[in-house]
Amino acid sequence: MSAATIIAPAPLAPGQLIARGVCRHLRDLGFACVEELVPTGGLRVDVMALGPKGEVWIVECKSCRADFAADRKWQGYLDWCDRFFWAVDEAFPVDLLPPGSGLILADAYGAEILREGPEARLAGARRKAVTQKFARHAALRLQALRDPGLSP
Repeated sequence: MSAATIIAPAPLAPGQLIARGVCRHLRDLGFACVEELVPTGGLRVDVMALGPKGEVWIVECKSCRADFAADRKWQGYLDWCDRFFWAVDEAFPVDLLPPGSGLILADAYGAEILREGPEARLAGARRKAVTQKFARHAALRLQALRDPGLSP
C-alpha cells in the first residue's frame, strides 16, 4: 500500500482573506455564503450570500487601490442581488468607493458592516434563477471536496 501524497493548499491572496472574514461575519448573521460565483457569463462575484429570508447579497472584496481601479464590471452585479457591498481592509482608502453602496470592513478573521447597501429587491424570476445557481454552485463545490477526482 502506498502512502497518500498530501498537498498543502496554496496561501490565500489578500482578497481571499477579506472574503473569508466577510463570510464568517455573514454566517453569524444567518447567511450562507459561496465565493467566486458566476451569476451570468462575464461576471464573477467574490461573495454571494443567501440570507435567512431569501435575500441575496453580493460582496466585492478589494485589497488595494489597483484592485479597485481594475474592476470594470461591478455595476453589472447590481442586477443579481438585493444589496451590494464592498469589503475592504482597514488600510484601504474608502473614499474611492462609490458612496451609494454598502461598505464592510474586514480582515481574515471577521468583518463589520459599516454601511448597508441600498435595497433593490430582485424580481421573482431572477431571484429563483439566482437561488438555483447558488444552490448548484454550493452543491458542486461540496461534491468536489468530497470526491476530488471528479472533473468539473
